[in-house]
Amino acid sequence: MENRSRKKFLSVVKDLLCIVLGNAATAAGAALFVVPNGLVVGGTTGIGVFVRHFFPDVSISMIVLILNIVLFTLGFLFLGKNFALKTLLGTLLYPGFMFVFERIIGEGKVVEDPMLATLCGGVLVGVGIGSVFRVGSSTGGMDIPPLILQKFFHLPASIGVWIFDFIVILMQCFVCKFEMVLYGVIMAAVYSIIIEKVSLIGQKKMQVKIVSEKYREIHALLIGKLDHGVTLLHGKTGWLCIESDVILSVVPARDVNHLTEEVQKIDPNAFITISTVSEVKGRGFTSERVHLPKKESSDETISSNTKSEQ
Repeated sequence: MENRSRKKFLSVVKDLLCIVLGNAATAAGAALFVVPNGLVVGGTTGIGVFVRHFFPDVSISMIVLILNIVLFTLGFLFLGKNFALKTLLGTLLYPGFMFVFERIIGEGKVVEDPMLATLCGGVLVGVGIGSVFRVGSSTGGMDIPPLILQKFFHLPASIGVWIFDFIVILMQCFVCKFEMVLYGVIMAAVYSIIIEKVSLIGQKKMQVKIVSEKYREIHALLIGKLDHGVTLLHGKTGWLCIESDVILSVVPARDVNHLTEEVQKIDPNAFITISTVSEVKGRGFTSERVHLPKKESSDETISSNTKSEQ
């Protein structure tokens, strides 16, 4: 019980660390590279850039904070308390970090080349948002309106995000050079790709399906020697209509080559399919692995189950 509580505590600490560092990285990308180089960006930062053209004495971090609080209130009213609790940290941390980075850089630029700024900003924003999404949290801000539309009008959130970002970028076209708009589009492509990659780091697994006459020996290999979980699916071959169990196993990508080599040693004619699984939840992955007492070999277990079915 104590060990479980300790693991839960460490998991909460890890999630909080991801949220804090993720918001710091996102704010650094915006404050150090996007804003000083006049790049076009979506979200509350983009609205802040637009408003600052008319009120140059107001800091972007202050505009973002006000917008985040307004949008957070809307999220609380329309999406409920649970959602509000998950986005509270991001609502406050992102503008807070932006304020800090604005004070560090002042009126200067970290880099002069707009393309370099575009790439650096895109990478930092992508890593930051991806880290936050990875633990099921949000940076708040313009994530909220698409979720409200999804709830009441069933508009997919991904489409909603693009619509609002497009509107924000369109607003900036009236106050920014068209060249900066194009750099903004490149940056959006960069951080979109990185968000997807970062949010799934460590979660992608490989699903292996094996069809073989020697499925008993392969089953014993996976459970015994390779220590991988196995599910047996009842199947039938399409040509000869021979009934056989199909072995299904989900394994880390690094273990796939070794697994297939060992399987082919047992049966060179084994039919193996390998596909990528974006996320896996369950015993041995997101919950603690339990090793059951081994009373009999895997081969004997399958044989006894087959006899009982007959």
